[in-house]
This record gives sequence, structure tokens and C-alpha cells, in this order.
Amino acid sequence: MKALGEQTVTVPGTAAADTVLPKLAASLAAVLDQRAEIATQVEQVLDAHPLAEVLTSRPGVGVRTAARILLDVGDGSAFRTAGHLAAYAGLAPVTRRSGTSIRGEFPARSGNKHLKRALFLSAFAALRADPVSRAYYDRKRAQGKKHNAALICLARRRCDVLHAMLKARSHYQRPPVGSAPAA
Repeated sequence: MKALGEQTVTVPGTAAADTVLPKLAASLAAVLDQRAEIATQVEQVLDAHPLAEVLTSRPGVGVRTAARILLDVGDGSAFRTAGHLAAYAGLAPVTRRSGTSIRGEFPARSGNKHLKRALFLSAFAALRADPVSRAYYDRKRAQGKKHNAALICLARRRCDVLHAMLKARSHYQRPPVGSAPAA
């Protein structure tokens, strides 16, 4: 501290930084306040939607994920099957073909990227919140899949359940112990 007080070297731009940094800090604080206000508004709009409770009853689906699902999927009536919804979200595997060669199935690079990310993050959150999802993930890992591949499988499985929940307009019901997991 004594050496700092005796320092005589002045770094160029110190005066400019003294005027710019407080303005940047104030601007950042204003942006954070706006973000918090928008988050509150999103929660209020979501609470008013009739499907909000249906979506948030699912472990791993919070306010942001439910809002993204409602924005991109709506009530799910545009998708006849869960496979259509998964393909729209980019969670359905794609077979690459060229002429007579078929190269197997790969993760899709197409689809709604925002919805895919929301479902992927929801599946990741469900690993801690839902023992059924965790068991499915662990089975996929035991089959030799890597972490991201197992999460995509889980997200696809959860997409099937999401489609059924939206069609029936029913809350999530954890399957009975010992039955086939619905993730």
C-alpha cells in the first residue's frame, strides 16, 4: 500500500477511464434492471396462460423453458405426432443417404434451434430433479452413449411426453415404480 501511494507513473488513458467506467457501470445496471423487469413480465404472462401449469408440472421445466415452449409450440395442435414435434425441434435422428450408400443416423442439424436448446437444457435440469429421467440417462450411458448423445436421447423422450401432455392438457404424472420409464 505504501508503494502504491508513492507511485508516480501515470498510465495513458487513466483520465478517460475515470469518466467512461462510471457511465458503463450505470448503463450495465440499467440493463440488469430492465432484464429483471422483463423477466417479471414474462412470468406474469406465463401465469395467465392456461397451459402454464401443465408445462411447469414437468420436472426440469421452469418459467423460461415453459415460455419458450409456448412461443414455439403453442398448444401442440400443429403437430400430429410426437415425432413431428421432435423433428421440428431438431431432436429426431436423420439418416444420411446418397445414392445407394446409407450412413446411419446422426443428430439433426436442422430444426428450431431455440426450442432444441430449451428441451436440451430441460433434460439436463431433469437429471437432478426427476429420478425417472436420471434412470433413462444412466441406461443410455450404460449402452455406450456419450453425455451429449444421452442427453439428446433424453430430450427426445421428454419431447414425446410433452406432446402427450399438451394433447391431453394434463399435468405430468410420474410413472409408477417398476413400470417402463417415460423419462
